Amino acid sequence: MQDLAGRLGAKVDALEFEWGKPVEPEKVKEQLAKGPYSLVAIVHAETSTGVLNPVQAIGDLIKESGALYLVDCVTSLGGMPVTMDAWGADALYSGTQKCLSCPPGLAPLSFSDKALDKLKGRKNKVPNWYLDLSMIMNYWEGHTRAYHHTAPINMVYALYAAQRCVLDEGLAAVHARHREMHERLVRGLENMGLRMYVREEYRLPMLNAVTVPEGLDEAGVRSRLLREHAIEIGAGLGPMAGKIWRIGLMGHTARAANVDKVLSALAACM
Repeated sequence: MQDLAGRLGAKVDALEFEWGKPVEPEKVKEQLAKGPYSLVAIVHAETSTGVLNPVQAIGDLIKESGALYLVDCVTSLGGMPVTMDAWGADALYSGTQKCLSCPPGLAPLSFSDKALDKLKGRKNKVPNWYLDLSMIMNYWEGHTRAYHHTAPINMVYALYAAQRCVLDEGLAAVHARHREMHERLVRGLENMGLRMYVREEYRLPMLNAVTVPEGLDEAGVRSRLLREHAIEIGAGLGPMAGKIWRIGLMGHTARAANVDKVLSALAACM
């Protein structure tokens, strides 16, 4: 998000926090006092480390500042509660390929009236044709015929089918299943002598960061998992490279049989 905003000419201030720990609301409050800011952006479920950020607490702070609040819910949507209005979020986006178990290619998004008013009040055109929401709104609302794109019909049907699966199971039940499978995985890992990288109160259910034991060939274990068991888990990124494994439990794959299979395969490869 920082890179994208900078490419569009925005002046960006970024708050950096230790990998594996959440954003600290007090530091956000201190930074907001140095404003004013037009937009504050945060990631709800941090995929690189498996950390859950306090988006509600940050939203409460932003209400007082007058800034727009943007929340990235790419990993969280469909796997845990996403309550945009309660958070005070003005713009929220996700992806279809994670907890919705839908092919990649679409970005579910939502905007508050405040965000739409900001967009409609622009004095200049959005400097991106494809992602110009003002054009997309005219195309979608259909007050007058406005061309923007040819809709990816196959993807829309795929998303419809994926959402039907969620609704048939029940959203609360889907969220509970993700939590239960996370807890099943954690118990199994701890029984093998492995420990989680993120403290329990900050952990995501759908993205599990596991500390690699010292002296173990972490890349070699991942390679064997893929080669011998057809299971792929993620490596650590940035400063976490070589230090953690990232095990995803997302959407339809968050099932007991899959958890047990990855645990037994990991034990064999270690």
